[in-house]
Amino acid sequence: MPLRSFLAFCLVLLAALSLEAPSASAVEAIAVRLDAKVTDLLPAVERLRTDNERVQISTAPGADGIVRRIEVRSSDGRPNPNWVAFALSNNTDEQVDRLIVAPFYRMVGSGLFWPDLGNRRVLSLTPSQGFKPERQSAPDADVFLVTLDPGTTVTFVAELAGPNLPQLYLWQPDAYKDKVNSFTLYHGIVIGIAGLLALFLTILFVVKGSVMFPAAAALAWAVLGYIGLDFSFWSKVFGLSPVAEQFWRAAGEAVLTATLLVFLFAYLNLNRWHVRYVHVAVGWLAFLAALVAVALLDAPVAAGIARLSLAAVAVAGLLLVIWLSQHGYDRAVLIIPTWLLLVVWVVMAGMTVAGVVTNDLVAPALSGGLVLIVMLIGFTVMQHAFAGVGAVQGSASDLERRALALAGSGYIVWDWDVDSDRIYVSPEAEEALGLKRHSLETEAAGWLEVLHPGDRDRFRATLDGIIDQRRGRIDQDFRLRAIDGHYLTFNLRARPVVGADGEVVRCIGALSDVTGERVAAERLLHDAVRDNLTGLANRELFLDRLDQALTFAKVDDSLRPTVMMIDIDRFKQVNVSVGMAVGDSILLTVARRLMRLLKPQDTLARISGDQFGMILLSERDPERITTFADTLRRSLRAPITFAEREVFITASIGLVLSGPDLGKREDVLKDAELAMYFAKRIGGDRIEVFRPAMRQQKIDRTSLESDLRQALERDEIIVRYQPVVRLHDRAIGGFEAFMRWRHPTLGELAAADFIHVAEETGVILDLGLFMLERAARQLGQWQRILKVEPPLFMTVNVSSRQLLRHDLIQDLKSVLARNVVAPGSLKLEVTEALAMENPEYAAVMLQRMRDLGAGLVMDDFGVGQSALAYLPRLPFDAIKIDQRFTRDTAKGPARAARPIIVGSMIDLAHQLGMEVLAEGLEKETEAGEMSRLGCEYGQGTLFGEPLTAEECRALLEPSPAEERRRRSA
Repeated sequence: MPLRSFLAFCLVLLAALSLEAPSASAVEAIAVRLDAKVTDLLPAVERLRTDNERVQISTAPGADGIVRRIEVRSSDGRPNPNWVAFALSNNTDEQVDRLIVAPFYRMVGSGLFWPDLGNRRVLSLTPSQGFKPERQSAPDADVFLVTLDPGTTVTFVAELAGPNLPQLYLWQPDAYKDKVNSFTLYHGIVIGIAGLLALFLTILFVVKGSVMFPAAAALAWAVLGYIGLDFSFWSKVFGLSPVAEQFWRAAGEAVLTATLLVFLFAYLNLNRWHVRYVHVAVGWLAFLAALVAVALLDAPVAAGIARLSLAAVAVAGLLLVIWLSQHGYDRAVLIIPTWLLLVVWVVMAGMTVAGVVTNDLVAPALSGGLVLIVMLIGFTVMQHAFAGVGAVQGSASDLERRALALAGSGYIVWDWDVDSDRIYVSPEAEEALGLKRHSLETEAAGWLEVLHPGDRDRFRATLDGIIDQRRGRIDQDFRLRAIDGHYLTFNLRARPVVGADGEVVRCIGALSDVTGERVAAERLLHDAVRDNLTGLANRELFLDRLDQALTFAKVDDSLRPTVMMIDIDRFKQVNVSVGMAVGDSILLTVARRLMRLLKPQDTLARISGDQFGMILLSERDPERITTFADTLRRSLRAPITFAEREVFITASIGLVLSGPDLGKREDVLKDAELAMYFAKRIGGDRIEVFRPAMRQQKIDRTSLESDLRQALERDEIIVRYQPVVRLHDRAIGGFEAFMRWRHPTLGELAAADFIHVAEETGVILDLGLFMLERAARQLGQWQRILKVEPPLFMTVNVSSRQLLRHDLIQDLKSVLARNVVAPGSLKLEVTEALAMENPEYAAVMLQRMRDLGAGLVMDDFGVGQSALAYLPRLPFDAIKIDQRFTRDTAKGPARAARPIIVGSMIDLAHQLGMEVLAEGLEKETEAGEMSRLGCEYGQGTLFGEPLTAEECRALLEPSPAEERRRRSA
């Protein structure tokens, strides 16, 4: 046949095929990583719909770049089946085995109204090449084993059982097996506990006939059935079909709600309060019973109503319990904590089914929490079941009850017979002190010998006061001497007994050994105001004494407190060289040397690690104060000997002299620290007196670190955007994002002022993620408003700490998912030196970032270690020429050689398919020269300083005159 007729026949045939089975465009392949245990395939899945029983689709291009067409027919020949397609690519040199897992019912994201109760997800899975995946045996998911040969890309077409496919994962077989085993063990433990709890409450119901016990047992069995369904336990035991499991799941939720309602009614004994509660409960139960019948017809509808009913029971029950507790109903008071926990559980379950909480562990945790709630209900019920058991039977006199209570409390009996002046104590007191029996049974004056000298007068005055007043109580602590000479503290609680004549005949009470409590209290008090290592006052006590000194100085002009801050120079290096133990010994030595120079009215404190504070009251003349400070400095310079090794230390001292302008204690201490840090900055081993001009100096590194950690929380980090223009037409092509810190005292700081601190402390990770998020969000807004071609771009610097973290890929993926920007328009700047620190690792990380849709710019090209050997392997879109090459400040031969070097760089970049950006342009001549050499973009003060987002938008939006010209054109 002629060629023209053959072509026409082919066109007709293709048209017929396209009418018969709609096709889809080629899917994008997901690269299978060897180190990834699980990969979420759902974002890459393409959903397909057909009007007949088959589907045609273009496969993902393979290694040869060829896109093929495949056709898949429905497994059961049903019309309008649901299809999904996805592709997997094995770019490694190893054969890869993976499991494609489509879980059945999951509580997470199942929905509140008409929840998804489906079981079967994937009917068949067809690959574009190779053998058909084997379906693995699994009770709670559709699992297929796929094998990917090295360097292959396989497109899979899955026929779904229904329109929903909530989850689709790619698992390593061993990792999936471990996950299944761990969850199976957890499920077994929870089901075992729930079964034992249900059995125990059932036995309790048999023993006790109250109606609350069968209600609690029914609730426990309902919970056991519900978690058994949720863990697919019953489907394994009884082999339930998917349709039957949906019915039982909906019916189980209705039964759980019903048993919870019955328990609440029975426990609170609501029928004795009002007959309306009975009518409401019976009507509600009838409605829940009808839901079971509805589940036979439409299980999702019944499950949705049951979930709403469960929430209503929980909320209504909480309101009812609170109302009854306020009216003095003890049972309601006891159930409040458990019911509050139930309401929290219902809220978390609602957030889970609504998809707000999506962690895979939340559903098993909720099941375990439900068992815990039933366990708490069981404890509450047991409290009622065994109330009164073991109580003392029969009647007893009041005196016997008091004697039994005293014996049970463990107190020591103390009895003073006033008439005979004899004191009797139980033998436990003499045993505690190590004394002989009856040693303490003596007259009151005899106790003075064993009492601490500081307590004797108080003991005597207390007994005399009781005799004189003929009333009152004794509640005093006294110290008694033990046989070995140390003292134990006892608390005496006693009261007088008055005779018929109105006189005190005896005083009787109890002693208790409170030595441990007093020692603990004294230790806590000491630790609260003293340093544990040196025994000096700590920062809190120092501030308190400083506050007192400043207050007294305002009243007494002769009192002139001087505040000193003493910091040991390079103490961290000393610690590293000699060890922490020797470092602590050095601090003790320093404390002793300083204490020897002080007088009783002065205060020395350890403020922090190697910083000491001093309040000097013994010296008032400024010259004598500075002389005293110099004596301190010289005494600290004396060598310290440890194990035939001498350690030399020096100190920086800051002074705040007394004056009428002294402010609050915090301000005075801050001024002393400023003077001390000023002494350290100019070399250390110095004494500096505070001057107000020091407040204008930048804050020290420690304060800078502390403020920087809180800068993001305080919303102090802002972003400025510097325009990047196209040199051939001077139009704005994009922006570079710069970080700024609005410091509360130092004003706006550039990134160079604090970036090194952020790198060392790790705060750069949070700052980098903040910059990525803010830059992407702003770029997306501008691109949506200004739809220009090519789209605006934004460059953001990436630090070394960020590039070395694997989380950078996930952070970038999350940022790009939350902010819609044109592919490649969010460009990450990586310096040449950073890329060359580990070029192999950098190549892998940069390629992953580019695969996610980010652009890449090599910053500071030509400045550091040469990357020419690796440049073709590094997937950069552009290079940025450093300002040292772009500025025409050179003279002589260097000035003539500069255009040659820059031109070579630009030609090299163009040969590799990269664009070129020149930074630091300050003159029009520099911009013109870069444009003539072929540089596409330029930035610098010539085109504008870093601006706010509002100022940038004003630059981007055309003026009214330009807008009229554009419309007229």
